[in-house]
Amino acid sequence: MSERIIIEHTVETTQGAMRLDALLAEISGHARTTVSGWIKNGEVTAVAANGRPLKTKASSKVSEGDKVSVDGTPPRDLTQIEAEQVDGFSIVYEDDDIVVVDKPTGVAAHPSMGWHGPTVVGALKHAGVEIATSGAAERKGIVHRLDVGTSGLMVVTKNEKAYTVMKNAFKDRTVTKVYHTLIQGLPDPVKGTIDAPIGRHPGSEWKFAVNEDGKPAVTHYELIEAFGPASLVEVHLETGRTHQIRVHFSALRHPCAGDLTYGADPMISANLGLTRQWLHAHKLGFDHPSTGDYVEFESPYPADLQFALDSLADGNF
Repeated sequence: MSERIIIEHTVETTQGAMRLDALLAEISGHARTTVSGWIKNGEVTAVAANGRPLKTKASSKVSEGDKVSVDGTPPRDLTQIEAEQVDGFSIVYEDDDIVVVDKPTGVAAHPSMGWHGPTVVGALKHAGVEIATSGAAERKGIVHRLDVGTSGLMVVTKNEKAYTVMKNAFKDRTVTKVYHTLIQGLPDPVKGTIDAPIGRHPGSEWKFAVNEDGKPAVTHYELIEAFGPASLVEVHLETGRTHQIRVHFSALRHPCAGDLTYGADPMISANLGLTRQWLHAHKLGFDHPSTGDYVEFESPYPADLQFALDSLADGNF
């Protein structure tokens, strides 16, 4: 095991009023997720200039002269990708340049400090798919991501040319990304565009929110079917901000069913048998990075999402 990370630091004048997690990231050189783990695990202590012990929360503000100490666990080596069999994971299409996968819920796109579960990268390694592109070792070939709790289609590139072409395609917004989501209530209008910037939630380290200082985010939607307490909606993403669909519909007070993080009704979620947000990357289309031909793929609803729809359609809600 790597040696523990030991830090003794006295807060300087220019660091006064910083958040504790931001200070630790600055002085240690480690990611915010790593230092947040130290704080959560009780590996950080802080004492005021007068000797009084201080609370150590990620959001705690430090003052000049405070003494901050760390006896922290070293971060995981994310470059060591472990092959892992993932239930429900499937390869929809593969050639020399790309592999299109159907990702089940509970799977991250790639390893990260804050995630210890299965990943698309690990599942592909188990399937014997070779990825050879530049970038961080833990996310080679990854040109876009889906939330852990979101199921559906992802494309992963297998060589440098495909990686560059597809990265640019997502950046230039030429990729067709169609999601289906079950939202609470009935949107008004039933077809429209949500154009609202998204940034970090001011009260949570892990959430996002509509924020005037955020990055531009545009979501187009259209009603597919109304069930009374919930509506099935098709969504076309113009941008790809983190949690974009979830944040935008939450801001409209029509959160994705099952999405307790963004305000879904727990009773509705329980009645529909949902343990995650009803959100599925249903269709993915793009110009093939080598041939230039347009290709498109579709993914059926997984069992948990279909069960929720059937319950609504049968009037068993």
